[in-house]
Amino acid sequence: MKIYETQNIRNVVFLGHGGAGKTTFAEAVAFATKTISRMGRIDDGNTISDYDKEEIKRKFSISASVIPIEWNGLKINILDAPGYFDFVGQMEDAMSVADAAVIVVNGKTGVEVGTVKAWETCERRKIPCIFLVTNIDDSNAKYMEIVEQLKSRFGKKIAPFHLPIMENDKLIGYVNVVKMGGRKFIDNLGNYDEMEIPESVTSKLVPVREQLMEAVAESDEELMDKYFSGVDFTYEEISKALRKSVINCDIVPVQIASGVTCQGVNSFLQTCEKYFPSADKAEVLKKATNIENDEEVVADFDNSKPVSAYVFKTIMDPFVGKYSLVKVRTGILKTGDVVYNPTKNIEEKLNKLYVICGKNVTEVSELHSGDIGAIGKLTSTRTGDTLSTKQWPIVYHPTTMSKPYAYMAYRAEKKGDEDKLAQALTKLCIEDLTLKSVIDAENKQSLLYGIGHQQLEVVASKLKDRYKVDVILERPKVPFKETIRSKAQVQGKHKKQSGGHGQYGDVVIEFEPSGDLSKPYIFDEKIFGGAVPKNYFPAVEKGLTESMQKGVLAGFPMIGLTADLYDGSYHDVDSSEMSFKLAANLAYKELINANPVILEPVGELKVYIPGDIVGDVMGDLNKRRGRVNGIEAWDGKKGYQIITADVPKAEMNDYTIALRAMSQGKGTFTFYFQKYEEAPAPIAQKIIAEAGKNQ
Repeated sequence: MKIYETQNIRNVVFLGHGGAGKTTFAEAVAFATKTISRMGRIDDGNTISDYDKEEIKRKFSISASVIPIEWNGLKINILDAPGYFDFVGQMEDAMSVADAAVIVVNGKTGVEVGTVKAWETCERRKIPCIFLVTNIDDSNAKYMEIVEQLKSRFGKKIAPFHLPIMENDKLIGYVNVVKMGGRKFIDNLGNYDEMEIPESVTSKLVPVREQLMEAVAESDEELMDKYFSGVDFTYEEISKALRKSVINCDIVPVQIASGVTCQGVNSFLQTCEKYFPSADKAEVLKKATNIENDEEVVADFDNSKPVSAYVFKTIMDPFVGKYSLVKVRTGILKTGDVVYNPTKNIEEKLNKLYVICGKNVTEVSELHSGDIGAIGKLTSTRTGDTLSTKQWPIVYHPTTMSKPYAYMAYRAEKKGDEDKLAQALTKLCIEDLTLKSVIDAENKQSLLYGIGHQQLEVVASKLKDRYKVDVILERPKVPFKETIRSKAQVQGKHKKQSGGHGQYGDVVIEFEPSGDLSKPYIFDEKIFGGAVPKNYFPAVEKGLTESMQKGVLAGFPMIGLTADLYDGSYHDVDSSEMSFKLAANLAYKELINANPVILEPVGELKVYIPGDIVGDVMGDLNKRRGRVNGIEAWDGKKGYQIITADVPKAEMNDYTIALRAMSQGKGTFTFYFQKYEEAPAPIAQKIIAEAGKNQ
């Protein structure tokens, strides 16, 4: 692949609902531009984009992939992002380096939740986009209905650039509304010939054209005056105005396509050339900080400046090794360069540079500003890092990633595979920043966090296929605790005589609730008259420390106690530190008489949902023993509400699945641990019974 200058590069991300046709259309573009010689199919598992074993098996995209296309002197880096919500981290990786977006809409199903989420992402990041309605060749496609859906949902910005031309329920071409000309498809490569606009389309064309001209007029005062004067715009004026409006996100074109037949590919490529900005003209994610002087730097994609690049994705291949995918933001990245990672404070040598197309890699000598490529085998650099120079140590602000709240406990199926599992999981967490492995020492379990349970299942499958380690995912243990509600004075006496020196330790301890559940216990001594010598106080405390690891009800750690040693006795010969430690153990067991209770962790839940499902969510929270603290309008999204509630952690394990079902994928939530509270009696009984089974 040849080297491309910044102005001839386009970075375009494909977004949309899962199953909308993103990967199929990307395949069509690759085929029509002769990037590939044969067009693959998702069902056959041979598309250039979905090459991972899990993607082939499940028949949907799991990872973001890069497909560079060469066309008409341009290099178009297509970033095919997953549409399923569990893999949102991959979409966020792709969005961090995209300069424009194509939101793919299934012509049969219309606007879906994933469509709305893609739109909101583009709006939030102020990235130019178009809607591409696929499957238009299907007799059940409903293009004009979808256009009205888009207008109703997203407003006056929506501007159809195409109208389909049908003949005997078959798509034969389209009307280019901008040029007011008919186009007839002539082959399976997306090419077309000009044709007369059929009368059957004319009635639909007039209002669409008028809407487009209004949008053109609103882009410039001179054009507005011309419009009101009744003077027609020239094609050059229309084209210039539309380009400006699309780049400024004031107009969002709607176009037709079919991935299966490659129809619409040519017009898509023209749109990339005419209406999408090169990296130097885009306004997304350019800010950086110079760590030497703390000054803000804005990437201007100037090749004459020192090199800097942002690492937006990492691929860990068990056979080939590690690839760091980068977008060059200033300067020219060259093979053999020594670059500086300010975040890690290390220098790394670039032995080889690549252009990645799906799973295929092609070595290149350099990458110019605005281009996307890959660096092989960087030692310490990770996703989100910046590569710059020691003379100009800048760090680009990393993209904000979705936080994982779904989690499962995991363990190696075979003993002896623990180290192998840990190493493999580390690699997968490097690939996907929405994965997190946490050691829960208290419950002696390892926890795997992700966006959803489907993602965790995919991880388990990858561990088996890639790294040959079987992992068991299971419901995690909840970190329950125990405490007491009453004061109790208890005695622990350890006395043993077995010939020679015996063992003798005697303590009287007063236990009572401390009122502070953040600490296990507070130990004090109030001994008078030397009933227990001072040198045995540490042994008593040690005995209590060890004992409180297991509560008297169900074996959960004890917290929130005050333990006052105020009396006891000793023997000049038979007493020892061990004796007093064991005496403290015996005293602790008497806490069964101090009204012990089970404590459960409770977190603050914030649910962000459409207003029309507030009732459903409230009902579900009641079933989860949640206490609603408030409901308010969400400033971040019109028509949405925020429900704040306190919910026991034990009731939250499947909440990701439940909320997604209730809200049809529209709802999101955050959940953070707040405090421990006494579990209701029926719940406590169940917890105790379950703990007894597992002991």
